[in-house]
Formats: sequence, structure tokens, C-alpha cells
Amino acid sequence: MSKDAFTLPSFAKINWRLHVLGRRADGLHEIRTVFQTITLHDKLTFAARDDDRLLLTSDSTDIPIDESNLIVRAAVALRNKRGIKSGASIHLEKNIPVEGGLGGGSSNAAIALLGLAYLWEIETSKQELEEIGAILGADVPFFLTGGTALGTGLGTEVRPGNEVIAEHMLIVKPQAKVSTAEAYKALNCPALTKVESDIILSISCADGQFTDSYPDALHNDFEPVVFHLKPEIERAHDALLQQGARNALLAGSGSSVFGVFDKREAQERAIETLKKKREWRIFPCSTLSRTAYLAALGACVVPLERA
Repeated sequence: MSKDAFTLPSFAKINWRLHVLGRRADGLHEIRTVFQTITLHDKLTFAARDDDRLLLTSDSTDIPIDESNLIVRAAVALRNKRGIKSGASIHLEKNIPVEGGLGGGSSNAAIALLGLAYLWEIETSKQELEEIGAILGADVPFFLTGGTALGTGLGTEVRPGNEVIAEHMLIVKPQAKVSTAEAYKALNCPALTKVESDIILSISCADGQFTDSYPDALHNDFEPVVFHLKPEIERAHDALLQQGARNALLAGSGSSVFGVFDKREAQERAIETLKKKREWRIFPCSTLSRTAYLAALGACVVPLERA
């Protein structure tokens, strides 16, 4: 991998299970979730510069390319952390739907941290990158682990779980959009006063044994409120089941849904039917194991191998 210019995949995620436990005093929410990387991905191309400018470009007009983008924020945070003034040109090839609940922005931020650490020859560690990532967004630290993982606290406390394998999946993204802020407002969680340790343990243990009951144990606390806000998203969910998905679920807090099929033939038949809905975007994909995820990062994976 040349350090002058190189490209990395930035994979999407789904949540097999997502429980929102309550609202903290600072307004943020405690969750328990089972994260999963999937093969749907963006691409980030990094190139060195002779000046200190951070230049982000993209093939998509749906996202900002200024300082509000998580890629630029990640670059600034890494530079500030290390007190350096290096520049970089970064191009984003966007495939993950925006506001789809698929973690596209968070994934981009995590891959930006890894790519720039390599480009700028920064010797860093997984712990340091996780600390920076947690400031950028709750899902960012997960993308420094990948595969199937348990997320607790704000979602920033991540530990690997038993791998779940689903080879035949479909993501459906209707035109309707729901922001994370809008979803949490609609959920209207009660204030989190004191969660007893045995309750936390029981939830964590249940999530830890998720593979024993997959795929029948899918759950997302956001589903009822998001379906109420945007009935089109519920129709996409129901369409997946009608087309033979063994199970379907809202993706994260966003506006995509995913379905799990037992066989490729069933998945392909569903694609043929669902693509007739021209306003819906359809993405065939599969789960991506932690081993495959880390291998896809090439030489940039080195910091993740350091404690």
C-alpha cells in the first residue's frame, strides 16, 4: 500500500438488537446493542499534500464537504491530539445511504482516523483512536472493532461478541428520512436515575448469547416510533417479510430496514420484486466478520493490533 495515495473501504453496520435504557442528566442516552458490520460500503481515498490543507471531495451531493463532515472533524481531532499540521486530500465515494441508520458517517470517521494515521506516519493505538472516536460520535468506536460486537453505555463501550453469519440480506432505503435526533425525541425516554446491576447484567448476558437465538431475536426500540413517524418505512419492512425474509428490522435509529433471507434464490426474487418500487433503493449485502473487516483495512490495521 503506497503512502502517497491509497483507498480504504468504509463499511456500514446494522444493529441486531437495540435497547434504549433511558436519558442521562446530560441529555444523552444509555443503550445496549448488538452491532454488526455488513459488506455495503463507501470508499475513502487518501492522498498526501505539500501544504496543511484538509480537502474533502465526494461524488455525492447529499453530504457536506466542509468542517461539519465527520471525516474532516476526525482529521482535525487527530491533528490537534498529536500537535501536527500535516494536510491531506480525501475523496469519498458514497454508497451507504445518508440518514439510513447504517452508521455511514461514523464509519467514515473511523476509517479517516486509521487512514490518516497511516498517511501521516503516526504511531497510535486502538485505545487512543477509540478515545478520539467517542468524542466524534457514539458509533465511531465500534468501527475500530468490526464484526459482531456488544455496545453499552452511549454505545462507545464496545467488546467483541460471537460472530453472526447472514449471507443473504437486503437493505431497503425508502425516500422517507428520520434523523437520529428526531427518533430519540419521538421515543421520549424517561430520565435514567439508577439502573440496577442485575438488570444491566441480564441484558448484557442476553445480548452476549444473541447467536443462540439468531435470527428470531431481532429487536429495535426505535421501530414503533419511527414507523409511526414515517409509515413508508414500515411498508418497506413489511414488504421484505412479504417477499420471503425470515425476519426484518429497522436499521439503527434511521430510515432503512434490512431483511434476512435463508437462501440466495429467495433474496434474488425479492430484489426483482422490490426494485419495481423505483423510489426505494435496494442493497444486497451480507454480514462481514471481524477477521474479514480487519483484513480489508490492510496496513492501516496496525494501530488496532496495539492495546
